[in-house]
Amino acid sequence: MPLPIVSHPAYQAALPDGHRFPMRKYGRLAEVLHGKGLASHGFIVPDEAGADLIALAHHPVYVDQVCTCSVPREIERRIGLPVDEGVVRRARASAGGTLLASKLALQHGLAGSTAGGSHHGQRETGAGFCVFNDVAIAAKALKHERRIHRALVVDLDVHQGDGTADCLRDDADLFTFSVHAEKNYPVRKIPSDLDIGLPDGVQDDAYLDVLRAHLPRLLDALAPDLVFLNAGVDPHRDDKLGRLALSDEGLRRRDSLVIEETRTRGIPLVAVIGGGYSADIDALAHRHAIVFEAMATWHEASA
Repeated sequence: MPLPIVSHPAYQAALPDGHRFPMRKYGRLAEVLHGKGLASHGFIVPDEAGADLIALAHHPVYVDQVCTCSVPREIERRIGLPVDEGVVRRARASAGGTLLASKLALQHGLAGSTAGGSHHGQRETGAGFCVFNDVAIAAKALKHERRIHRALVVDLDVHQGDGTADCLRDDADLFTFSVHAEKNYPVRKIPSDLDIGLPDGVQDDAYLDVLRAHLPRLLDALAPDLVFLNAGVDPHRDDKLGRLALSDEGLRRRDSLVIEETRTRGIPLVAVIGGGYSADIDALAHRHAIVFEAMATWHEASA
């Protein structure tokens, strides 16, 4: 079986002209993956997550506000997106997609979704272009369904995973690990189980040294049933919202390292794409494709 990749047309919602969030990257990523032959059998389309599922990680009042497009203006400003029907459908599809990809990873060892990684979504609010926290929802749902007992979230987006830490802080078996630019958003960080804040300008080798110093020992100590990889590409040196200096090859080495360390231990891994910000949508989509290429390489080699 080829690498399972989950995608949904609703991952790309309509935004007002000139909006700073690069929404078009989702559609372009799907095209890039097709062009690289990684979706030759088609994408696996998820169901949109329902309110009860989302409420496993978010407060029911906030879930209802989003689903009825009645989010208070203050929260909508924090999110930075218009919380309209298209954006709500996108958030529900993304949550459903990460959950489906997680189940496929448990079955096949590796899987990914072409959206997800909305790690600023907190229990009672959205923020930072994130409405619902798809990884937290999936982790909670899988544990609720007794498909997993313990999970490790490896969050490599350039921004600290404050929302995931908030949503999962009541469950010690859902461990959050964030490697990020310390001086970047959010200013007020909600502590993960393990936070590694990096100084500005860190390049490939130094970044990988940090990852090697922590990931293997976490995998051995926790022995998780599943690893969630937030493969945000905003640590890239050309990212307009990042403060680190990874190259394309550095991102490839990063993702390959996480996949190898996880899979050599027989642990399933699910990847979501996280953040990435550039006016060059094509370059951005190709960066987001790197994690799928890395997974496909491992998947094919171990088949």
